[in-house]
Amino acid sequence: MERFYTAESVTEGHPDKLCDQIADSVLDDCLAHDPLSRVACEVLATRGHVVVAGEITSRHVPRISDIVESVMHSIGYSTRGFTIDLLLHQQSPDIAQGVQNSMESRKQHAAGEEWKMGAGDQGVMTGYACSETKQFLPLPVVLAHRIVRELSACRISEYIRGLLPDGKAQVSVEYEDGKPVRLDTVIVSCQHAEEKSQKDLEREIRQKVLRPALRMLPPDEDTRILINPSGKFVVGGLDADTGLTGRKLMVDCYGSIAPHGGGAFSGKDATKVDRSGAY
Repeated sequence: MERFYTAESVTEGHPDKLCDQIADSVLDDCLAHDPLSRVACEVLATRGHVVVAGEITSRHVPRISDIVESVMHSIGYSTRGFTIDLLLHQQSPDIAQGVQNSMESRKQHAAGEEWKMGAGDQGVMTGYACSETKQFLPLPVVLAHRIVRELSACRISEYIRGLLPDGKAQVSVEYEDGKPVRLDTVIVSCQHAEEKSQKDLEREIRQKVLRPALRMLPPDEDTRILINPSGKFVVGGLDADTGLTGRKLMVDCYGSIAPHGGGAFSGKDATKVDRSGAY
């Protein structure tokens, strides 16, 4: 029986992924100075404004404004004129006591056994693995990620001139009897400079991005390849869209192939159960 599965991926300059990276960078900074830090960091970003909110309990005080600026600059965005709001407080004492004194640890302590840390959250976990790729992920997911990685590499190296940070790829693969057999549709949307010719952009994306990225399952004569199908994509990033942590959950896991429990991965310390599915 024929079926079609679709997956998407986004570049580091996509507003939602920008927020994920800021949240993860805050977490990394806390853990680098205090491995027992408890962090639940969320980020909202839009034109001229970044909001960092959540709960942080740590012996280290992260310089969050500096982290936001560092992440944005590393991606290729200017922070000139940006307002950064910090809405942070410590973890609830009720949650904290569950982490420090979990039900299991209280029983162990009463029995004279080792004291163990509890979980700071609970959530629905969904695990999935398949033999389609060496990453044990569905082929559409791997192909979508490969496209945006090639896109980012071409931008950073200037192998394709005029590319800007925002971008997205979507891949649809046809399956027969549960196995991928052909590439049905590829969509690439990439931000570019005003002066970049659409004709040149499409030619370079096909040759320098799609050709190497799709070697695992090359297109055939019936494969639809759409590059910036809506037309020019000059205004992007936070000037065009609002970003939020946890809004690209399916990009972070299995595409449309397997369900997701709903918990966001980014900006959470190891006591948050919903981080156990991240890769």
